[in-house]
Amino acid sequence: MKMMLMIVADSDTDAVMSGLVEAGFRVTQVASTGGFLRRGNNTLLIGTEDERVEEAITLVRQTCRQPEREGQRSATIFVMDVEHYQQL
Repeated sequence: MKMMLMIVADSDTDAVMSGLVEAGFRVTQVASTGGFLRRGNNTLLIGTEDERVEEAITLVRQTCRQPEREGQRSATIFVMDVEHYQQL
C-alpha cells in the first residue's frame, strides 16, 4: 500500500479531486500555504494500492493546468510506503 501526498494549486484542486474521486480514489483535502510567494494550495492525501500509483499521477497530469512561468510546478507528489493502517 502507498500513501500519496500531493500539493496542488488552489486553482487546480477541484479538477484534480473530481478526477481522482471519479476514478475511485479516496481523497482527503487539507488546506495549506507555502512556497516562495505564499500562494494558496491544497494538500491531498490518498491511500492506494501500489499498482494504482501511476494511474493517480496520470490523472493529476491530465487535470492540472500548465504552469504560468518557467520554473513553476503544477503539482508536487510524494509517494510513501505504508507498512500498516487501520480504519476505526
